Amino acid sequence: MTVNLTRIYTKLGDGGETHLGDMSRVPKTHPRIEAYGEIDELNSHLGVLLCEPSLPAAYAPWLSRVQNDLFDLGADLSVPEPETPAERERLRVDPAQVTWLEERCDEVNATLAPLKSFVLPGGTAAAAQLHVCRTVCRRAERRAILVEDGSPEVVRYLNRLSDLLFILARGANHETGTAEPLWKPGASR
Repeated sequence: MTVNLTRIYTKLGDGGETHLGDMSRVPKTHPRIEAYGEIDELNSHLGVLLCEPSLPAAYAPWLSRVQNDLFDLGADLSVPEPETPAERERLRVDPAQVTWLEERCDEVNATLAPLKSFVLPGGTAAAAQLHVCRTVCRRAERRAILVEDGSPEVVRYLNRLSDLLFILARGANHETGTAEPLWKPGASR
């Protein structure tokens, strides 16, 4: 599948509408646009994270794969399910992409001590940025749920990805021997 972008500005969105992948036009505030806009923001935060020197080296190829998968999610969301069989096959998120996330979750979680409290975002810079990515991912998930005929695989992917980002944040602190910041209920009372 090739994408050719010959011109970046088209002026077609100047009136507050945009095209979906099936060429239908919707307001830029449409739930589909909101959902894949949040996914785009998450992808940008992952790009920042990949520049962070404290990120464990093993995580970089995983997160690069996730970045590519996030474009798949956006493509899936950008094309509503057709009422009649489509003329051509559309890119849809595959359950195997969710399974891959689950495998990474299990792989890293097996190296971590059981939690004794809720984790506060922080520790290393990479762990803190992973938590930012996790919260943006949760927001993208909430937006994807609002897409009435959206793919359940998109929601499953985002749900599992936020779990992975949490586990990777814990792993980033563990890998560097940085103490995990934990919530101490009522500590400042």
